[in-house]
Amino acid sequence: MVQKHIQSDSDTTFSGPLTERHIKIDDTTLRDGEQTAGVVFSNHEKIEIAKKLCEVGVHQIEAGIPAMGGDELETIKKIAKLGLPCSILGWNRTVISDIEKSIECGVDAVAVSVPTSDIHIEHKLKKSRTWVLESVKQAVDFAKTKKLYVSVNAEDASRSSLDYLIEFAKSAKEVGADRLRFCDTLGILDPFETYRVIKFIIDHADIEVEMHTHDDFGMATANAMAGIRAGATYVNTTVNGLGERAGNAALEEVVMALKYTAQIDLKMKTELFRKLSMYVAEASSRTVPAWKSIVGTNCFAHESGIHADGVIKNPMNYEAFTPEEVGLERQMIIGKHSGSRAIINKFLQYDIQLTQEQADCILEHVRKKAVEVKRALFDKELVQLYKTYCEMK
Repeated sequence: MVQKHIQSDSDTTFSGPLTERHIKIDDTTLRDGEQTAGVVFSNHEKIEIAKKLCEVGVHQIEAGIPAMGGDELETIKKIAKLGLPCSILGWNRTVISDIEKSIECGVDAVAVSVPTSDIHIEHKLKKSRTWVLESVKQAVDFAKTKKLYVSVNAEDASRSSLDYLIEFAKSAKEVGADRLRFCDTLGILDPFETYRVIKFIIDHADIEVEMHTHDDFGMATANAMAGIRAGATYVNTTVNGLGERAGNAALEEVVMALKYTAQIDLKMKTELFRKLSMYVAEASSRTVPAWKSIVGTNCFAHESGIHADGVIKNPMNYEAFTPEEVGLERQMIIGKHSGSRAIINKFLQYDIQLTQEQADCILEHVRKKAVEVKRALFDKELVQLYKTYCEMK
């Protein structure tokens, strides 16, 4: 049974538009994304993904775990040497030798990660809360002497004692930590609880907070957004929502949600999202479902008669943003649920202008055919139906 220990009496009222906020994306496709069970990126793919992420406009790339050595270390070195216009971060335990490996790679930032929940401290680390505090202070102090940007990761923060989490954040900040990564490692929070907790941490620890949310209950993006509403300034994302178990908050979802629900435009090249999504999908051997939010092909596919009619009249009737904005195209699907307006519009693409009577008749045949084949119809099938109709006449 999942136990949630976080409690707070903080104000739960969401703030309004956040247009003055400067939110930054720290993408972890190359670290947490590759930790998806069964996923391995080739060295070349990791480098290409880093380039594409930077081209899109992410602010920081979590390039991997230097302490793994071998290909991982050498590839991170190559990424760090590319001279990309974004920060390159290496992930580490609170172990000095880990951080030394990150320094060897030439990264400009490090994450030092340690559990803060009692269940992890007692049953995974087999240590104490005091040991955790000392270990993170030593790691941060060492990293800061090397002039690195430091993110302190509170693993399993969402199951941690809030009082201890504040103590942890303050201890890290005292020795120079730049931000606290709040990890909802099991994805157990909802947006309301997330808002309360993050606001409480910011109010009491006075440290920049990064959201690291998992999608075990389908709320990773919503929780990331709630954290931002509460004052978080960084978000950890992955392309396509890759990540451990059910995955992380998806880069494309967070960026577009920020733009259209919080009025925060990160000025990213969102028109490259579909291309980036497909590259990562191929590299990870994971398909992008047609119904995937933001980059799935069905996002701008319309079949229902009422919807299709509305889109034909004005796309904004049923589209929150244009397909071109994320690298997709609008599709008018002809099938069982289509209406005559869509039929007329579709045949105009074939330079055939149907009367209302013709459209109504052809629509009857379209619906019957769609039921027979259990799918929408292809263009050649529509043309054949028209030819059959003409022959009948």
